[in-house]
Amino acid sequence: MGWPRGQVRIGGSAAALEAPGRPAIPYPRSVRRYLLPLALLACDRGAPAPAGRPAPVMPAESPPVVADPVITPTPIAVPTVLVTPPSGRTSNLKTDEEARVFPAVGRRDGEFWAVRVHAWVYEPEEDSSGRAAAIEALRKALELPSDAPEAAIFRTRARSFLVDNESGKSLLVRIGGQEHALASTLLDGHSHTDLRVPVASVGAGTTGLVAIDVIPRENDLRSFAGVALLLADTGTSVISDIDDTVKISEVRDKKKLLARTFLQEFEPVAGIADAYRRWAAAGAAFHYVSASPWQLYDPIDGFFKREQFPQGSLHLKQFRWKDSSFLALFQDPVSYKQPLIGGLLKQFPQRRFVLVGDSGEQDPEVYGAVYREFRAQVVAIHIRDVTQEDREAPRYKAAFADVPADRWTIFTDAATLPASLP
Repeated sequence: MGWPRGQVRIGGSAAALEAPGRPAIPYPRSVRRYLLPLALLACDRGAPAPAGRPAPVMPAESPPVVADPVITPTPIAVPTVLVTPPSGRTSNLKTDEEARVFPAVGRRDGEFWAVRVHAWVYEPEEDSSGRAAAIEALRKALELPSDAPEAAIFRTRARSFLVDNESGKSLLVRIGGQEHALASTLLDGHSHTDLRVPVASVGAGTTGLVAIDVIPRENDLRSFAGVALLLADTGTSVISDIDDTVKISEVRDKKKLLARTFLQEFEPVAGIADAYRRWAAAGAAFHYVSASPWQLYDPIDGFFKREQFPQGSLHLKQFRWKDSSFLALFQDPVSYKQPLIGGLLKQFPQRRFVLVGDSGEQDPEVYGAVYREFRAQVVAIHIRDVTQEDREAPRYKAAFADVPADRWTIFTDAATLPASLP
């Protein structure tokens, strides 16, 4: 499902966000008191990002050396690819900065693939005493012993919320046989770039996953890479929630949610990866949608790989301590998820979609609304029951009004999900 709405203290005021008809559940007082110090210690550095596309750095004459990619996409056989010789340009990424290119989705547009690439550049600041103090303060608020096994997990995940976001960073990437310049990063360290990738540069007839490789500066032996999921106009896509749908998060209990998010290894929902692999083997593509913030990308990505979930596009929430996106972390899931899912369906009007979520927050309400807007495209809805409500519950009657009874199911055991998709 994602992060719940609750009560949070900012400066001297308290803000409570809640779902309609459901009371807000405040975070524990001991946790709220440490949010402001964390917000003050979070830092975004760098000059405002220049407009338009970047002017990548020109290196010395020797070619760059690239190490094995951090993320290795599924290999794709490419019979004929148009390869453009290296331009000699590179990204202006410093050796103390890191980059992430998040899993994207591409659609065919004539002789091009239209791909929106989302990147993030930041400086980890591993040795910052201020950040170390903030992490220790939050650890104490969660009553976690410093020598507990969970402490290492906590420090690793908490640090991603306290990095220095780098603005004005210009990444150059290679997709297939061609280089592409990404828009410069903004004050939050993120950039979004709409690329037109020639079909010939990845191979005619190619669909599925292709690598997006960042071209580093000369002598920078690191490698950063992402993937783009190139989708045919027709076929079946599965849009899946993450929290309490594929991994156990206990979103409805804020204390347990914090523990499962920051202190514990992510635990899969039993059987769901098996079901997804069956569907992927039958040709389904996957899109993972969550209200969790992008700062949790690395542990989520590691969890997906460990449990062997099918790769696909990933859609998380923007979050920054210093601006309005802080409150967006507690945003109503309907106002966040519904437009995002609707955008995917509009991109691929001829594809069929299966929606999988849980009853912990508002997936039934979101998916019912999506069905009513895209009746011809949504062929099935599956809701994992975590609230002990049966199909006759008033909530489901309202959420799935005008949705045919054979289009939606409630399940507790993922093994009961259909072996094939409609």
